[in-house]
Amino acid sequence: MKLLEIHAGLFKLDGGAMFGVVPKSIWSKLVPPDERNLCTWAMRLLLIDTGDRKVLVDTGMGNKQSEKFFGYYEPHGPKLEDSLRSAGYGLEDITDVFLTHLHFDHVGGAISKSQDGETLLPTFPNALYWSNGAHWDAALSPNARERASFLEENILPIQQSGRLRLLDGPGQWIPGIDVEFVYGHTEAQMLPVVRMDNGEKLYYMADLCPSVHHLKASYVIGYDIRPLDTMEERTKILGKAHKEHALVMFEHGVDVAACRLDFDGRNYTSAINYSSLGEALKG
Repeated sequence: MKLLEIHAGLFKLDGGAMFGVVPKSIWSKLVPPDERNLCTWAMRLLLIDTGDRKVLVDTGMGNKQSEKFFGYYEPHGPKLEDSLRSAGYGLEDITDVFLTHLHFDHVGGAISKSQDGETLLPTFPNALYWSNGAHWDAALSPNARERASFLEENILPIQQSGRLRLLDGPGQWIPGIDVEFVYGHTEAQMLPVVRMDNGEKLYYMADLCPSVHHLKASYVIGYDIRPLDTMEERTKILGKAHKEHALVMFEHGVDVAACRLDFDGRNYTSAINYSSLGEALKG
């Protein structure tokens, strides 16, 4: 099994929204905002090459939205296809796209415009796309809090292509990859847990813990639909990772891609930070 860090670029989100009730005087020292109170975040994806299957976890924001839409988030930096190519893969090599959830910054890159700009097609022509029934239904009938995050043009073409597959629940998905379901950020978000060849595990945290700066239980982002559940679920998952001496990988942190955990008696903290997944795997 080979694990690779794939970049789908950087974007900006409101700092206060990303730290919830944490005062700006505290979080701004962790992630400095710009003059618009926006902080820069990564879209760090995980490519799992099992030999038979090439699994891409999440797809970033994509490039098909309007100029007005992108003006809110200022996407910049590496492109998904370029990052894949640099790792030695093409779009056609991906066999499975595992979508942790269907918010636009995680699923937008799953669907692209055709060359004539008239049709929306799967970005990965040979891949199956994986979600789950509870989350899929929630995305198609979103609550008022999440309506702006679930965009039909990112979601419906997956189903229309005939490539959508739905997981029944947590547990082993394919050999070497287990799935945890969590419900605080959004309905039935899925977190892949990879069992590496050396016996170690890697927890891909998606938006349950978007960066190393969100390890503290109370640092809950404002987008979460059930913040108290997030606190409980994050503590539980980090507890497992700590007990197993596992790697924890962050989707949105810019400077820290992964870490190993410590516990101070109240919160899980970072014992060792890694700037890239490659560094973490070597360490």
